[in-house]
Amino acid sequence: MTSASTIQHAPAVKPPRFSRRRPAGGLSIQSKLLIMLLAVSIGSTLVVGAVGYLSGTNSLREAAFDELTNVRESRSLAAAALFENVNNTLVLESKGQTAVQAAEAFTSAFDALEGGTSSTPEQRAAVNAYYDDVFVPAYEARSGEETSAGLFTPRTTAQIALQALYTAPFSDFDAAAAQDDAGDGSPWSAANAEYNPYFRDAAERFGYEDVLILDTKGNVVYSVYKGVDLGTNVLDGPYSGSSLAHAYEDALESNTLDYVGLTDFERYQPSYDMPTAWGASPLGDGDSIVGVLAVQFPLDVVNETMTSGGQWEAEGLGETGESYLVGPDHLMRSVSRELLQHPEDYAKDAIAAGTAPDTAERVVEVGGTVLLQPVNTESVDWALKGESGTVIETNYLGHEVLTAYTPVPVDGINWVVISSIDTSEAFAPVAEFARNLVLTIAGILVLVSLLSLVLAQVFARPVRELVGAVRRVSGGELGVEVPRRSRDEFGDLALAFNDMSRTLQIKQDLLDEQRAENDKLLRTVMPDAVAVRYRGGEETIAQMHDDVAVVFADIVGFDDFAAGLSPDDELRHLNNLLRGFDDAAERTGIEKVRTLREGYLASCGLVVPRVDNVRRVLEFTLEMQRVLDRFNAANGSALTLRAGVDAGAVTSGLVGRANIAYDMWGEAVSLAGRVQDVGDRPGIFVTDRVREAMADAMTFTENGTIETRTGTETVWELVRD
Repeated sequence: MTSASTIQHAPAVKPPRFSRRRPAGGLSIQSKLLIMLLAVSIGSTLVVGAVGYLSGTNSLREAAFDELTNVRESRSLAAAALFENVNNTLVLESKGQTAVQAAEAFTSAFDALEGGTSSTPEQRAAVNAYYDDVFVPAYEARSGEETSAGLFTPRTTAQIALQALYTAPFSDFDAAAAQDDAGDGSPWSAANAEYNPYFRDAAERFGYEDVLILDTKGNVVYSVYKGVDLGTNVLDGPYSGSSLAHAYEDALESNTLDYVGLTDFERYQPSYDMPTAWGASPLGDGDSIVGVLAVQFPLDVVNETMTSGGQWEAEGLGETGESYLVGPDHLMRSVSRELLQHPEDYAKDAIAAGTAPDTAERVVEVGGTVLLQPVNTESVDWALKGESGTVIETNYLGHEVLTAYTPVPVDGINWVVISSIDTSEAFAPVAEFARNLVLTIAGILVLVSLLSLVLAQVFARPVRELVGAVRRVSGGELGVEVPRRSRDEFGDLALAFNDMSRTLQIKQDLLDEQRAENDKLLRTVMPDAVAVRYRGGEETIAQMHDDVAVVFADIVGFDDFAAGLSPDDELRHLNNLLRGFDDAAERTGIEKVRTLREGYLASCGLVVPRVDNVRRVLEFTLEMQRVLDRFNAANGSALTLRAGVDAGAVTSGLVGRANIAYDMWGEAVSLAGRVQDVGDRPGIFVTDRVREAMADAMTFTENGTIETRTGTETVWELVRD
């Protein structure tokens, strides 16, 4: 280990600061002459320019609002037509014999699965692996939130069986939808083989994200794309509070087969927390309701409709116009044009207009504004009150826009349509006239003052360049150079400045390299918080921690496994194991303290206090065993784990002076090592404190005793599932 006491930190070279303020003084002759010429030129054209400007603005304003109103009505009718199509399709499908017979077949088959024998260990393992390796990573990547597979893992026999056969084998929803028969011979697979092609074709034809059939008890007995909601119960399952559950309940309570309930967009966890809207209608024939048919409304179709398929200019919205939907919470229900075309500009503009930076960053990350981008404008307020009209306002991106607004004429959906275009584009002819006027005035000014301006700039250019370079260096920028434009004193001054700048750059590079190396060494020796104190000059650093969970683990059998290996192969296998342990520690929030050849000391709550430190440590030890299991399967070895776990007060700090090491000690560390030694076989052994903390969540068996300062204490062994 490299001694931390040899690490030196040199401060960065900071150039001196220079004042940027100019001394107070009067205007130059050149400036006064320019002002007089400008006054004469502008005065002669103001009257004509003002009359033309006002006339053009009024006429163009009326034309722009009329065109924008037409776009608004077009998009409003198109949005209403989308929901009307869903409504009509659901009514027809829910009354059709195919859907009714499918609901009866899937319900009967689902009940048979639920009433049959329990699911097999292989099925449970396949489902658990799917949630751990596929669903949860994809969910966390899309939602930006950490979660636990235990919140979603199926519990019922039918759900486990169906997801083991139709969900877990596939990482792609389309592939899952394409499988009609898993070949298990169950009535459910027979029903799926008969009806899945029909519903899959309907989903593809109408662009639905999914089509579900729910029985009268709230069970999702069928899904086209076989997601994690297949087999769940929307009344008491993990998605009981979703809009799907509300739509299902409303459909059953309607007591009419003509009922169609539509929901607003809501984040739906089985769809990786993406915004999801539902349409639901009772399934039945005559007076009998056998279930509910639910379709997942296609967000892409909504965006396609509101963006006119990306043909904004053909729609009459030019280069800056757009139409979008807003809900009663003032959040968008369709995508922003600027996000699609200029995501970097979108983030900058949205944040400047008041959108929270983390929200804007999340919008860019997921590529959508639905349920994320707030639109707090007067036009939205008026439209939500049922009014239609036009207004000039500042939009959600901080742009001044012409806006036309109106409610969406759909029962049960309180959305509004906003069509807008930047005033700069809408009033482009007026701006063009203004530009021409400015150019004319500028031409007169240029003719009068061209010679004096040219001479002044030629003489002052080297000075301005040098002043600018000095200011950049004073602001901390190194490596700045100025061009040598002449062979006079100004050229000599530029050369001298460039030599000085290069010297500063070389010195700064050397200092940066030394500081980076020192920081790297410090991070390998101690945590960042301790490193900060050490760099601040402290040498005796120790800290008490009241509630820390400690695990002391050994790899059993590695010597036998490595007996026939070369030193390089032995080290490679050992490093693979330790990397697996380190990855598991990072996933579970465990802090590695140190590693030996076959030992691993880690803690939870040492650097980052946690209320669930005991649970995390036990989950980490189980994950260590899984790492060993995978290693054994890959290498034909028989490595096992013997670990000791305790929780309590510990002390951490820097040990040594010539060779510094970060270590942890205390009774909890000692007991973790001692309970490990009590077991005469591999296993996870814990103290009374650990068992009492996790008795409700895990199973333990008694495995001997140890003597402590307070008396005899029982050692317990964790029973793995």
